[in-house]
Amino acid sequence: MMTYQHIPVLLQEVLQILDPKPGDSFVDATLGGGGYTEALLSRTAPKGKVLAMDLDVDAIQAFKLRIKNQESSKRVIAVHNNFSKVAHVVAEHKFGPVAGIVADIGLSSYELDSAGRGISFQKDEPLDMRFDISGNAPTAAFMLAEYGEQELTSIFKNYGEEKFAKQIARNIVRNRDLHKITRTTDLTAIIADSIPARLRHRASDSYRRVFQALRIAVNAELENLEKFLPEALGILPSGGTLAVVTFHSLEDRIVKQFFVKAATGCVCPKDFPTCICGRTPGAEILTKKPVIAGAPEVSQNSRAKSAKLRAIRKL
Repeated sequence: MMTYQHIPVLLQEVLQILDPKPGDSFVDATLGGGGYTEALLSRTAPKGKVLAMDLDVDAIQAFKLRIKNQESSKRVIAVHNNFSKVAHVVAEHKFGPVAGIVADIGLSSYELDSAGRGISFQKDEPLDMRFDISGNAPTAAFMLAEYGEQELTSIFKNYGEEKFAKQIARNIVRNRDLHKITRTTDLTAIIADSIPARLRHRASDSYRRVFQALRIAVNAELENLEKFLPEALGILPSGGTLAVVTFHSLEDRIVKQFFVKAATGCVCPKDFPTCICGRTPGAEILTKKPVIAGAPEVSQNSRAKSAKLRAIRKL
């Protein structure tokens, strides 16, 4: 297994919002390279604990190996599971009370550069794209071989916002009868052929959007995020904080809408003399606008450029 590295984005901003204190317990719902988890373990020493989850078994194994000889290894529970199951995992391990939960929805450097799963279009790799390679979920290659033109068009348009979604999907269906589409280079060649010649110099933009769309579909990323948010807020006690870092507009929109709904009280028409809906806010939004990385962080880590941090506190 190659080295699993990931520079935690907006780390200081996340720590400022979570405000960890000695003895607190936190959940890192997306362990990745372990940057948030290690910082939380340090801030909550000597007795604070972290329950860390990840869908990628390589992330779990690499993290355990890296901290096995450290004192903090006794204060962390690393679990291989989907963050959408956070309530189940917390209950299973009788973990808590939970002072806060953090989730970084982005990809790690390992997954992009070293995992060999075809997540990046910049390398010639098999089209797998699964975060959890131990499971039975369909790979990207399977989707490209079996899904119809309409379904592929929907994936590319809805998850990638790709302008040429229909043309690309049509060419995939036409080409797959002659040649199997199993590697990243197979797919990029079809994408390039689907773009008008005058725009082909910008083909990499379409590569990025289509690869993003396929990855989201393979891992059911948006559906899992929609399941995670209410589960995470539900297991927090009053005063507990939920912080989420997203990297593209589809994710950020889901988080923003959930937070607004959670923080909304009475929804009766304004001309009603008294409230009859009985609705009260369940949370307080801590980030009126999303927190973004400053120039110094972006200069050191270009992937921080698109990061957005939103947070709420349960009432």
